[in-house]
Amino acid sequence: MSRFFAERYRDLAPYVPGEQPRDRRYIKLNTNESPYPPAPSVAQAVKRAAESLNLYCDPTCTALRQALGELLDLEPENLIMTNGSDEVLAYIFLAYGQRPFLFPEHTYGFYRVFCDLYGVEYSRVPLREDFSIDVEPYMDSRYNVIFANPNAPTGRDLPLSDIERLLNASPDRLVIVDEAYVDFGGSSALGLMGKYPNLIVVRTFSKSRSLAGGRLGFACAQKELIADLEAIRYSQNPYNVSALTQSAGLATLREEVYYRACAEKIKHSRSVMTSGLEALGFTVVPSKANFVFARAPGLSGRALYEGLRARGVLVRHFEKAGIEDYVRITVGTPEETLALLAECGKVLEEGK
Repeated sequence: MSRFFAERYRDLAPYVPGEQPRDRRYIKLNTNESPYPPAPSVAQAVKRAAESLNLYCDPTCTALRQALGELLDLEPENLIMTNGSDEVLAYIFLAYGQRPFLFPEHTYGFYRVFCDLYGVEYSRVPLREDFSIDVEPYMDSRYNVIFANPNAPTGRDLPLSDIERLLNASPDRLVIVDEAYVDFGGSSALGLMGKYPNLIVVRTFSKSRSLAGGRLGFACAQKELIADLEAIRYSQNPYNVSALTQSAGLATLREEVYYRACAEKIKHSRSVMTSGLEALGFTVVPSKANFVFARAPGLSGRALYEGLRARGVLVRHFEKAGIEDYVRITVGTPEETLALLAECGKVLEEGK
């Protein structure tokens, strides 16, 4: 770091994205991307939008919010569009960080990073032994609550009844439900939004809509909360969603049949992967996401990760106490799933 770097950031531990190596061709199952490309109409829409790149994009994302609102049965005023869901998460910590945040010990790593970056106090709550979220420690807290549902990296889903308990426990705090993976079988809290003014639901186009490289996310909430977040956005980056991304996002909303079919294929491959890993002796956490969280028999998480990487398969390993023996494996195509299982078997044989 340079001598000019602000002192308050010198101890910052940034978020570490999944590796994107270029040294060889890998079966890439480490960053929870969709294994399926966008619908063909998406690329066509982006190509048309590229003809007007000399002009600024629409800062209000009017057409996109209208179409998304129709799909989700919401008014445009209940939606904010952002450059990936990470951006709206940043806005949330900026807008509501006067109150501390509470989140699971093992969940999306950016929550801690944003707290450290913006000077927001926080506490973390251990997961149960089976990696599910226990809502009881959150019930009496006045802290804002945020968690991914299905959770990451575990893939476990929290029932709506528990989410409602959190919302009812304290109307003076916010409950933010990060639904990045909800389209793969999770329980969405979106239907609760009209009833609870302290609920924010965050979603992304990166996973089930195959737009990880397009960077498009959004949040849903009652209009007063959206107005708060828009005030932050207009104070920081009013042209935050490019014309190309807006066009891509709008095109995906017209291809519901295609994207639902892709999600169903991923869910089927997840079942095949889970059964195959269990047949090899793995412990697999029940998942409602587009990944599984698994532990190999007689092999550390680091050893499994390195063994698979050497064989051209990338998975994600976290060097964190309590989950260090597990790896997170993105669900790929049927062919990638079978290749993963074959390579896992070979790594286990080598480790004997």
